[in-house]
Amino acid sequence: MNSKDNIVTSKILRQKLDLLLRTGQLLIESSADTSRVRRNLERTAAYLGLPAENLHIEIDYYMLHVNLSDECHSFSKMQRCSNHGINMEIIEQISKLTWRAISEDYSLERFGAELERIGRGKRHYSEWMVAICAGFACGGFCIQFGCDWTSFFYASIAAALGNRLRMYLNHLGSNVYANFAIAAFLSTILALFSSFTATPEMKAVIPLWLQPFIVSSTPWHPLMACALFIVPGVPLINAVNDLLDNNIETGLVRATNTMLIVTAMAFGIVLAIKCGGIDNFVKDLSMTPHHSFIEYALAAGISAMGFATIYNIPLKLMPWIAAGGIIAICSRNFVSLGPGSGNFGLDMGPIIGSLCGSALISIINIKAVHIFHTPHQCITIPAVIPMVPGVLMYRALYGFIEMQGVVGELTVAVHNAINGPLILICIAVGVAIPNIFARKWIAPHRRRKLAEMIEQRRQRGKFVDLHSFAVD
Repeated sequence: MNSKDNIVTSKILRQKLDLLLRTGQLLIESSADTSRVRRNLERTAAYLGLPAENLHIEIDYYMLHVNLSDECHSFSKMQRCSNHGINMEIIEQISKLTWRAISEDYSLERFGAELERIGRGKRHYSEWMVAICAGFACGGFCIQFGCDWTSFFYASIAAALGNRLRMYLNHLGSNVYANFAIAAFLSTILALFSSFTATPEMKAVIPLWLQPFIVSSTPWHPLMACALFIVPGVPLINAVNDLLDNNIETGLVRATNTMLIVTAMAFGIVLAIKCGGIDNFVKDLSMTPHHSFIEYALAAGISAMGFATIYNIPLKLMPWIAAGGIIAICSRNFVSLGPGSGNFGLDMGPIIGSLCGSALISIINIKAVHIFHTPHQCITIPAVIPMVPGVLMYRALYGFIEMQGVVGELTVAVHNAINGPLILICIAVGVAIPNIFARKWIAPHRRRKLAEMIEQRRQRGKFVDLHSFAVD
């Protein structure tokens, strides 16, 4: 091979490595878990003709590194991943693109253009729509904690306005953790104001016919749920998934980042509670609901769809997202609640209940992915997010921050601090069942099909031959 041909081949190889890195960057910045990123990169590498035996991929939360080498050559490239968010639409479209690129034999230019179209795609929902829907999601949380439907709307309004403020502050470029704290403070203050409608003074001036719509029998419950739009449910679940799947470093980074977010949220809530002069917020306010399962189902569907707008789930998937949330929450409540708390169910507690609810919808979605043609993560995580114990996590932090020596105070704080992570681990294990425990039994025909496609491309000379490069 002459030097000119070698230069052209090197340019093509660099272009292929750039496309591989861009694919991984979009997935990581859209909150795909590490195992999914790796599977998609391996499929992309097969399309690009990069031989697996010579390819080495290192996936980190902030950096991607790929190396193609043999005994004589080594080509390496790196890509920074810094604009992290949650965008399930990108995860779905890249998964479909990698399959189409192989089956339809895309040119490199066409594949690159498709990647950029996906990366620049507009979100399905406006910021105000996301804020309002996230507000209703927090209202659904409030129902799960035992509030009435009047408090549901108060929690929703407080959460929507707090979330919209956080978006505005993000656009200004201020520190993201400070933005979370400020948003939590505003939402909690607004929820605190709503509790005044239940005071005797306000009841005296509200007409009797309006009181059922304005006066709540659970006026303090919005304080628990109004800031839960901040709880990073997807990163928390991804962190546990990564740790369970032996992606330790990335899992620890995700876990640290989410704990900083929860801590910022807790400080915002603490400041608001201090301003309101509320005593013993952690210990006295019960979270045990006593609703009918129809109300649980309605609240679960609202919460699941509300959070799905944050994650940019396509509108066509919303009915199944709502159904998945209903399946997960109602099964969780049936296993968790029971006669011991004045409810109907098995009375096995929230830890076992959360495992059963998340595992059930995760197993159902193994088949649903073939119906809706979307990745498992995109329809399972929004369904289980309403079970994430964000309130336990920030109440634990609040309890430790406000420790004043009251009898039983430490016990309640430690109880929340232990139960919150245990519930989260059970949710993540339930979601991860297809990936961790049953991957080799899921869709074996797809793996066979991919292997056949790779072999056909290899026979057509589509794979890079490192021996074609001149040795210096």
